[in-house]
Amino acid sequence: MDPRVKPAGDNGKSGKTMATFHFDLVSPEKLAFSGEVDQVDIPGVEGDFGVLAGHAPVVAAIRPGILTVISGGTHQKIIVLGGLAEVSDKGLTVLADVATSLDELDRPKFADKISDMETKLAEKDGSELDRAVERLDHFKSIQNQLNSTALH
Repeated sequence: MDPRVKPAGDNGKSGKTMATFHFDLVSPEKLAFSGEVDQVDIPGVEGDFGVLAGHAPVVAAIRPGILTVISGGTHQKIIVLGGLAEVSDKGLTVLADVATSLDELDRPKFADKISDMETKLAEKDGSELDRAVERLDHFKSIQNQLNSTALH
């Protein structure tokens, strides 16, 4: 067994620590996160997925949602609005269209963005309408998660 990977069922009480890996979260504006982490949960286009040390190489598209970084028992929530995730032997790199920590989020502005998206739906039709509705659903899902007690 790979020594970097914690055996199944090991809850950390055995004295063994969870294997870590390097994670970079990059957006056009900034390097939003860089460091060693235990796990990253990613909102993928084809479904949410978690990355641990030793994960198989993969490239996946990201949908708008909340990315969770787990390190040393802490959970950091970061809103991402699309992008790509790449897992390689060097670790995980997420290239996000937008990456905003919950502390930095302007919630009233986010709510206004959703209202604006709803208003503009009437201007769209066909596949453009389908994409707009899907993006609006993702934004509303983020808003619902922000309003849930799990994030407070």
